[in-house]
Amino acid sequence: MYLNIFDRISFWSLFLVVVLLPFFFLPFTNIPIETSKGFLLVVGLTLCIIFWAIARFLDGKIILPKSMCLLGGAGVVFAFFLSALLGGASEVSFFGTMFDIGTFWFIFSGFILMLMSSIIFRDPLSAKVVLFGAVLSSAVVLIFQSARLFIPEVLSLGVLVGKTDNILGTWNAFGFFAGMSGLMMLLVVEFFSTRGIKKWILEALIILSMALVAAVNFPFVWGLIGVSSLIIFVYKISIISNKSQSEGEKRHFPLFSFIVIMVALLFSISGAFIRGILPNRLGLSNSEISPSFGATMSVTKAVLKADPIFGTGPNKFEAAWAMYKPAVVNTTQFWDVSFNSGSGLLPTFASTTGSLGILTLFIFFTSLIVGGIKSIFSGIKNGLNWVTMTFFLLSLYLFISSFFYPVGAVIFLLAFAFAGVFLGLSAGSVQNGEISLSFLNDHRRSFFSILFFVLIIIVSVAASFKYLERLASVSYFRKALTVTTIPDAENLINKALKLYTNDLYLRTYAQVYLLKLDSLAKKDASLSDRERTDAQSSLDQAVNGAQAATAYNPKNYLNFQALGSVYQMAGSLGIKDGYSKAIEAYTIASTLNPNNPRLKLAMASISFALGKTKEAKDYGNAAITLKPDYVDALVVLSQIFKSEGDNEGAFFYAQTALSTAPTDENLIQYVDSLKTGKENTSTDQKKNTSILENNP
Repeated sequence: MYLNIFDRISFWSLFLVVVLLPFFFLPFTNIPIETSKGFLLVVGLTLCIIFWAIARFLDGKIILPKSMCLLGGAGVVFAFFLSALLGGASEVSFFGTMFDIGTFWFIFSGFILMLMSSIIFRDPLSAKVVLFGAVLSSAVVLIFQSARLFIPEVLSLGVLVGKTDNILGTWNAFGFFAGMSGLMMLLVVEFFSTRGIKKWILEALIILSMALVAAVNFPFVWGLIGVSSLIIFVYKISIISNKSQSEGEKRHFPLFSFIVIMVALLFSISGAFIRGILPNRLGLSNSEISPSFGATMSVTKAVLKADPIFGTGPNKFEAAWAMYKPAVVNTTQFWDVSFNSGSGLLPTFASTTGSLGILTLFIFFTSLIVGGIKSIFSGIKNGLNWVTMTFFLLSLYLFISSFFYPVGAVIFLLAFAFAGVFLGLSAGSVQNGEISLSFLNDHRRSFFSILFFVLIIIVSVAASFKYLERLASVSYFRKALTVTTIPDAENLINKALKLYTNDLYLRTYAQVYLLKLDSLAKKDASLSDRERTDAQSSLDQAVNGAQAATAYNPKNYLNFQALGSVYQMAGSLGIKDGYSKAIEAYTIASTLNPNNPRLKLAMASISFALGKTKEAKDYGNAAITLKPDYVDALVVLSQIFKSEGDNEGAFFYAQTALSTAPTDENLIQYVDSLKTGKENTSTDQKKNTSILENNP
């Protein structure tokens, strides 16, 4: 009796994780949507593992699928672990800011989700329950998002803002999910005996999913839908042909699959005008940016050359991008964007985990694809249960999506879950496909097995408590970003850091105290003794916060940039060695991000403030070399030349800046003043201050 109860709790815990992932979030909170989904994953998996382990105490038997793919998945986890351990700044690679998608713990959780899905959903009946739960979940997401396109304010739920904000992640990620939902329902229509109202509802949902894919307007999704629908169409025709020949049944042409193929083909080959009709009618705009595949591969090659075995470490693509990004990026408007992922999720993993990660990922996906293809051909010949093929196609669709786009947590986790169901069904459908381990009949085996399960329960509970503690810090951190008073921000960021320390929180901590210092500095001579003490304390806290950020993650240039800005303000307030320490911090930041002209300009501005015009020119020219159309650097160089009395050089750089930004009123006024040689002194000082403030 108790065994059955514990197994049921384990089943429903895992079922709810898989089914609720697409639409679960915490409304009217300061918790980001993807962080909310991490909460569901951790709590659901913990309950599933605990009650599964207790059930194994009672029956004394473990049944595991015999699968090369699961071994490959374990290899991926091991590769991520070694890369995180040996890549430096391990805390960033193991957990990240908040259970980041590229971290070891996230990949480990994904593998556990796949493993438990293969164990608990290994029989066809359980798999069907999961499938129809996923269909219902997808229907809820599709209908909800469709409604949001027309009444976004009513359905914002305190978290969503614009029409394209959704409970999956990015707008393009929602497009991939809508395509997957349509394929899942198409599989049910074609391979499950649905009739009457149920079939009509499913077909209506398929049409709705296609309409939403058209609204997203991401052409690659149509290509995936077309290829997947073609596989479904051919598979259905093959089954019909075999049945007709063996049983003399009448053939039924899979018309709906054929229609989906034609629609996908139409949108794949059509021009931007046709694809843009629906988004334009709905007033939708999609401004997502990410590195190109070529730029991602360029960074990956550089990483493999520097760290061939283990790479930079998981969750460090941002550092890799800063160090190795192509110089041509500076010619685009995204020259100062710090990307934390590449063109796709899987290429990002390849660039951060080195050749070991690439090898294990290749083994995992090869074994999954080979196993799936064998199942498909076996099904055509021997009548394989269609649920098996369904979960294979869905997992393959989602993993391919992850290769070509940074899809986010939901799609990647669903890919693992569906792959796990497929592996469990495949192992259960063949002879000797499962491993059965009994341990109660041997006291030595029983002792170590029970000890193992107890350790699993303890580790699961401890990890969950640690995660919940860090989750609580997110609310305080996000409130600190939105409050309007400095004391409130100070209080909230301190609470966040007490719960969890990371470089993002520490940089924000430093910024809060910089703002406090700036507000006190503006009072100047009117400061009381208490306020002067408070100002000195604020400067110390800002320095300590920025230094702690650099110690936490010495490979992130943003930490040293923050430290440089703190010392730069200290120098502007007359603090001894403030400017020199700012130069040191910016130099390290520039070493970590060598192609960023903003850092060179910051050093030029500081050198100019110190009266070191030669160094200021060198740094300014370095910035112009990296980005010839950098207006702020051109203006600073112009002012440096003007300070030396070289009006011709000053006019040259000012005119070059104006040719880049011809509508800038301040620039026009500045160039005119250089032409006449009658520049107003106050205007010049105001412009100089503006440039220095904009380039800390």
